[in-house]
Amino acid sequence: MAPIMNALKGIALQVGATFLFTIMSAMVRIVSERIPTGEIVFSRSFFALFPLLALLAWRGEVSAAVRTAHPVGHIVRGTVGVMAMSLGFSALARIPLADATAIGFTAPLLTVVFAAVLLRERVQAYRWAAVCVGLAGVVIMLWPHMSGAFDSADHVVGAACALIGAGFTAGAMIQVRRLTQTESTPAIVFYFQALAAVAGLATAGWGWVLPGPGDAVLLVSMGLVGGVGQILLTESYRYAPASVVAPFAYSAMLWSLLLGFILFAEIPPLLVVLGASVVIGAGLFVIWRERQLGIERNRADAAATPPAGPTA
Repeated sequence: MAPIMNALKGIALQVGATFLFTIMSAMVRIVSERIPTGEIVFSRSFFALFPLLALLAWRGEVSAAVRTAHPVGHIVRGTVGVMAMSLGFSALARIPLADATAIGFTAPLLTVVFAAVLLRERVQAYRWAAVCVGLAGVVIMLWPHMSGAFDSADHVVGAACALIGAGFTAGAMIQVRRLTQTESTPAIVFYFQALAAVAGLATAGWGWVLPGPGDAVLLVSMGLVGGVGQILLTESYRYAPASVVAPFAYSAMLWSLLLGFILFAEIPPLLVVLGASVVIGAGLFVIWRERQLGIERNRADAAATPPAGPTA
């Protein structure tokens, strides 16, 4: 039975998921000084399977999670998603937490571009304008990293990884849209986590290290936290429409600023905060516009449906 819609519950779940993902990112930043990226990808994905499978077993949806009509599509989504994850983790190893989070907000804007190019979706002038404004915000965010404001060349590499990773994230979202035409949500989530774990494990021959007790706890914890965050995120869309809960994903900026300051004494440059505000504003406009278009389509469909005639 479908759950009763509850906007406040959906919003709370989205905010909780965003908070957990930010904690996970902070853990990645801590262990990335000593643990290779491939090992982190494996830990994040493998241990996330435990809370996911526990939930699926509780709901009796394990069979739905492994049933697929499009295995190649899952491989494509897994490949693109692993690239996004790896680049995102590489960025977290090199630039402040808030900076990596802010640059990651580029993904929803790039999804609009990819949807127009790859899916042939019709994108109206309003959304193109929002994308252009948002990309200008990206330039503002990147400026401190590219202009020598930071001493280390690692910041340039990190910012580039974050931006390219956002592009792969957008590509993964496009593939998810394709998969939803034939695949269930449990299958999409399960196969990605499983494929990402296998991809991470495949890097074991390239410099994996035996983690110390502290790092081992963090590696397991980031997977469990990420898995629970994924569950909360999925549940949020069961209780409220995407147009209601999606804007609250931008609360990640607040969490990353707080955790970055508390854990790493990081204070992002003013230009990064300004650019992030522009990108967030553009992203919120895209979400609002999508909602308006959805309302208009529903009205048009209702107007085109002939009224029911008298029954015999």
